[in-house]
Amino acid sequence: MSNTVNRPLILASGSPRRRELLARMGYTFETCSPDVDEHVAGHARDIVLTLAQRKAQAAARQYADGVIIASDTLVSLDGVPLGKPANAEEARRMLTALSGRQHEVFTGVCVLDAKTGRCETRSVRTGVTFRALGPEEIEAYIATGEPMDKAGAYAIQGGAGRFVEALDGPFDNVVGFPTETVREMLEHFIQIES
Repeated sequence: MSNTVNRPLILASGSPRRRELLARMGYTFETCSPDVDEHVAGHARDIVLTLAQRKAQAAARQYADGVIIASDTLVSLDGVPLGKPANAEEARRMLTALSGRQHEVFTGVCVLDAKTGRCETRSVRTGVTFRALGPEEIEAYIATGEPMDKAGAYAIQGGAGRFVEALDGPFDNVVGFPTETVREMLEHFIQIES
């Protein structure tokens, strides 16, 4: 399936996972990786909405026309946001804390019309329960390098998929791009000819 959009569609993300999911939805798009200040305090849900909007606005400065889509994802454990680990020690602390517990994953999505400035934001939540993880298992996972550029130090679509005991909400939201929400939002901004 291919969706032909009547205006340029720009994904404001360098994430290969987001590119893959948007392409799988059938859209043709360009990408850019806007540089924004990611220092935001507050609840994870509010942080991801703010950062998604910042990314979309930064991308809109590069495109006079077009529809920009941006998103940001954070893991939250007991109300404390967990971003990307700075090093192996931080990844170890995060994975140990998540072991045998439920946490939340929030993704903020922003769709912005670069021409008119019209903007819509939404957040999506997924509850994720990890089974108990042994120290050797955590070390082996860190050694793969996979945790280092992922919120909460894990990729559900990768090696950490085997850690998951239960999901409450969309799987692709944990990957970082809730496709059903994205599709609904894009329908408000673009005309699609299948």
